[in-house]
Amino acid sequence: MNFAQKILTWYREHQRDLPWRQTREPYKVWLSEIILQQTRVAQGMPYYMRFVEAFPTVYDLANSPEEEVLKLWQGLGYYSRARNLHATAKMVVEDFHGEFPKTYKELKSLKGIGDYTASAIASFCFDVPEPVVDGNVYRVLSRYFGVDIPINGTKGIKYFKELAREVMDAANIRDYNQGIMEFGAIQCSPKKLCCLLCPLQESCVAFKENKTDILPVKQNKTKVRNRYFNYLVLMDNDENTVLEQRKGKGIWQNLYQFPLIESEKKLQSEELRPLVKEKEDVPELESLSLYNNEPIVHKLSHQHLHTQFWILKTSHILEEGTQWNEIGNFPVPVLIADFIKTLKI
Repeated sequence: MNFAQKILTWYREHQRDLPWRQTREPYKVWLSEIILQQTRVAQGMPYYMRFVEAFPTVYDLANSPEEEVLKLWQGLGYYSRARNLHATAKMVVEDFHGEFPKTYKELKSLKGIGDYTASAIASFCFDVPEPVVDGNVYRVLSRYFGVDIPINGTKGIKYFKELAREVMDAANIRDYNQGIMEFGAIQCSPKKLCCLLCPLQESCVAFKENKTDILPVKQNKTKVRNRYFNYLVLMDNDENTVLEQRKGKGIWQNLYQFPLIESEKKLQSEELRPLVKEKEDVPELESLSLYNNEPIVHKLSHQHLHTQFWILKTSHILEEGTQWNEIGNFPVPVLIADFIKTLKI
């Protein structure tokens, strides 16, 4: 058996029973693929089920408010995916009369759909012989063929796409593409490898040359940036607080948060007070206290957010405020959602 045949044989025996594999409906396949970007299947599954329940069709998703989509997405991270998901649904409804295009090229023209997602939808739904290349596929191909070209560089991206096309089974593209991704997720995983029971072991270059722990190769990652967030949790005597919506580009666009002061370092209360006074929307305070003595470090892909929550009590009525028991209805970053759960007022 050649490489592709071994992948297909393995897949037929080991494939997981996942709901998006039981359908060729492009909407549900697309939904699953966007949710599973940067997300493990176990974490993504309940989100997929909730989205399908809330938005059974692409029309339902397109016609929903963005806030509702962001709220349902809360906790998955990489919120640009949710905004693109909503925008793409509108494109499909408005430009394609509610039907997803059937070609790789047209699929790739949709917002938030790149090479991988276009290849996945085209092959899973329409049997278009287009190879998928995701992190799992990079890992399998890199190890099996002993390729040390960085997978996140221009040369590597092009090389592995061509290699994937050479070895794919065009006649069984749906199962083959799902199979090689499943193989990378379960059998040829990043760390807990199972080489001794691997059906590709005899021809695997990385196994022969003891390179499984160094392949695939990645170029140096972007340097992590440390940021210092001070959230101002305002409370009046009627249990109102203040939320603001994040605007502009950057993390958490269009999500809600408590008023924020970003600083160059961790602040003490005496350092924060004059900064609070400069904010026009903060009334005169009765007290200011730090909720968490040690900053909560929220780790994003290229940023570490050292976060302090400050409780600011005021006798002034917060006219534009929101009742504390209603703030759970707003889409917020998981960092803030976790804080809301722990604070007892």
